[in-house]
Amino acid sequence: MRVVIVTESFPPDVNGVAHCALQTARHLVARGHAPLVVAPATAAANDADASAPCPVVRVPSLPLPGYPQVRVALPSRRVAAAITAHRAQIVHLASPFVLGVRGMAAASRLGIPAVAVYQTDLAGYARTYISAGESTAWRRIRSVHAAADVTLAPSSAALQDLEAHGVPRVRLWPRGVDAVRFRPEHRDEALRRELAPNGEVIVGYVGRLAPEKHIELLAGACRLNGVKVVVVGDGPSRSGLDETLPGATFLGRRTGDDLARIFASLDVFVHTGPFETFCQTVQEAMASGVPVVAPAVGGPLDLVAHERTGFLVPPRDENAVRDAVAALTADPALRAAYGAAGRAMVEGRTWEAVGDQLIGHYDQVLADRTVVAA
Repeated sequence: MRVVIVTESFPPDVNGVAHCALQTARHLVARGHAPLVVAPATAAANDADASAPCPVVRVPSLPLPGYPQVRVALPSRRVAAAITAHRAQIVHLASPFVLGVRGMAAASRLGIPAVAVYQTDLAGYARTYISAGESTAWRRIRSVHAAADVTLAPSSAALQDLEAHGVPRVRLWPRGVDAVRFRPEHRDEALRRELAPNGEVIVGYVGRLAPEKHIELLAGACRLNGVKVVVVGDGPSRSGLDETLPGATFLGRRTGDDLARIFASLDVFVHTGPFETFCQTVQEAMASGVPVVAPAVGGPLDLVAHERTGFLVPPRDENAVRDAVAALTADPALRAAYGAAGRAMVEGRTWEAVGDQLIGHYDQVLADRTVVAA
């Protein structure tokens, strides 16, 4: 199968969209298919593309004002040209918004079926960044996804949200986790002594440092006795967090085996963002054998079993986050039990398994097109 993956982000970017697109490309190659990636250009793209699992076509882009880690593709004929030159049988649109819209238009014009993967809560971001525009964001989401043969939602909450806003033909497609890289055996006692020299319970957050993530909700945990808060990631909110989270240690952006070592060395993982359509870092923490505290909204509802693998707390409630962390801090046996249960829950959620599910969705779309054509 010849597949063109049009993605708003791709490595060297570090985010859920880029990671999922990379894993999709890897799996397609492993299964004998022929993917091509179309993504925005970045300064470091050449080095990253050299190790990509398939060819990558880069489209000129500009940094998003105020958030330079995000690149916005400029108008370009390269998208349609790449789809045509690759002789694509299907177009995969990863979190379509700017570049994906052009990919959708090209696929429609060329008569090629398209699968749109919903990953980013753009309506939630609109509420966060401009305090309005949610209805406008949903109109754009509905317009783009309604043109696709199928939209794949990463969680049951996202699926319900899409259907409630009039997006047709929505199916569930979750995300995989690398349970070999992320595993409890990578716990590093030397790192733990470095991060918590007085033997504190280490409470970690991993992800973008941006307003929509509401990392300030960790402030209550920072004030708990015997707790050390560790923050991994970078983004536009970084400069103000030293004052907001007193005593926290900021490790910057980490990836690969280094990130896996940090995950496994945590005692508790906290995710604070209320706009997660999936929340991959929750799965990575669970694979690492770490209990999770997350908001009871969006993707975490499918991932965290309340009072079995961690705690689901009311979104944007600093006191609830603090109380959940305090409960886990006070009970090492509970932390161990929740961590073991989380590891057991995600062991079967491999990228191979969900990659095969994706290929099944492709096959169904192609079969439906064949029936219609007949």
